[in-house]
Amino acid sequence: MKITVNDCLKLDAFKGCSVLSCPDKLNRRVRTVSVLDEDDLGMGVERNGVKEQMVITHFWTSRSDIPAQINAVRGLGEKEVSALVIYLNENGVKTVDPRVSIAAEEVGLPILTINDTGKVTYSMLIDQVLDKILYGQNYGDNILNNTIYHLLNFEKHNTFPAALREAAVHNDYQIVLMTEEFNPILTVETRHLVKIEDAVQTARKMDAFSMEGFTRVGIDGIVTYWGTINIKNQKYILVIVDNEDNYSAIEMTKLAQTIELAIGMWKYTPERDSRAEFIKSAVRGDVSFCHTLLDEAELRGMQFPSVFLIKDINSNDVLDTLSYYKKKYGFGILTTCDDNEMHAIVYTESGQERGTVAKNACLDMFDELKEGRRDARIFHVTGMETLESAVDGFKMIGRTGKFIQTVFPYKRVFSKYEISMVCDCVYMQTGAPSLRKMYLELLEPFEREVSQNKGRLLLETLSTFVLDAGMNSNKTAEFMNIHNNTVQYRLKKANEILGAEMTANRIIPGLTMALAIKRLEEM
Repeated sequence: MKITVNDCLKLDAFKGCSVLSCPDKLNRRVRTVSVLDEDDLGMGVERNGVKEQMVITHFWTSRSDIPAQINAVRGLGEKEVSALVIYLNENGVKTVDPRVSIAAEEVGLPILTINDTGKVTYSMLIDQVLDKILYGQNYGDNILNNTIYHLLNFEKHNTFPAALREAAVHNDYQIVLMTEEFNPILTVETRHLVKIEDAVQTARKMDAFSMEGFTRVGIDGIVTYWGTINIKNQKYILVIVDNEDNYSAIEMTKLAQTIELAIGMWKYTPERDSRAEFIKSAVRGDVSFCHTLLDEAELRGMQFPSVFLIKDINSNDVLDTLSYYKKKYGFGILTTCDDNEMHAIVYTESGQERGTVAKNACLDMFDELKEGRRDARIFHVTGMETLESAVDGFKMIGRTGKFIQTVFPYKRVFSKYEISMVCDCVYMQTGAPSLRKMYLELLEPFEREVSQNKGRLLLETLSTFVLDAGMNSNKTAEFMNIHNNTVQYRLKKANEILGAEMTANRIIPGLTMALAIKRLEEM
């Protein structure tokens, strides 16, 4: 409920109170109350200068320092606090200096004074103001009483969501309940002010699961409150949207506690987070279970043009970029996070054109994610259609994740082409020893026909040229920190040892595999 300074002046704690400045601004809202009595008055202003907060003080530490009082008044006025309440005391500030009142008028700060006779303490004033904020004036105005009335109306409502919707409609708020994977499992929308997608994005960026209490957050000018509740020993994120900014943070916290209690009384069990189950099943390769979840997760008939794994990128940066591409190109992304890794699957409506648009958008997105992030690593299999192909993509990424960076130490984005090649190399190392031996023998002349050191340098240059530099001698020189002429000389010697033109179309596939297996062997 909205409580103003004028409303507070009607409380017993403010009897005999005087208004020294800005009597025309007593309609300001009061959300909270705080006490300013720090030794460092500047720090006190910083800590207590909260918009729509009533601040109480004796000015004990600056009772004789009028300039300090003026600075504090100006600072609080600039912070748009509701009002400054000054207790007048014989041992402190006996009267407010006119210069302080003038400063308050200049910054639009109402100053209220209370004679400190010992009858009205800080705690009494704070209790009365907070009670006023929390409980209002009567039953009809009280969000908690109103919500309780609807939530416990078991005769009228058959389910908890139905009761919650009734309470939300009558009190002008909205509810979103999300799992730890940030998937909404219960939404009560009374107005279309905040998009669920925007709410999810904010929850991820705020790390909502680490919050204590409920935090006020603005989304595109709409007031929301975020926190966590427990349902059957499992933690969920609860988002409350205050449609008209009618309520205080205290009221929202009490409302969340009331909803949590009602959930227990209704014995409400949230729906299974089928989308989180779907992506987790896909990552672990359980395609059968994915098929059973298609309808429940509302993914039946969708194409899956890309799966990817992102490592070592700030999660907020990733979320902003993913959100941008989702909105721009109209596809969906399911994600699951573990430490500094994020697995994701892209889905879109069926149709060749839709799949092609999503595929190209994903490739642009990966390039954008790697820009300016030297530690970033992105593994993706893109350009598919079926669920089976998507699950196989995750399998390939899982098999090669710890090996591929050994083969391609300079790359930051790994496509299905690099991944599939390394997948074959890993298979040959463990399951096809004869093939592994055949490929390694292609490089055997470097050990037999030249000295050990020279052979090592020639192989290192050849590997960098083929695997890292895209067969560009200038890039090879840059990677190895040597002159291009040296690279050209070494490549010429390598050609002679191989007895073939290394860049020939029929030579390069086998040579690339051999060099990749060699790097894995050295690991």
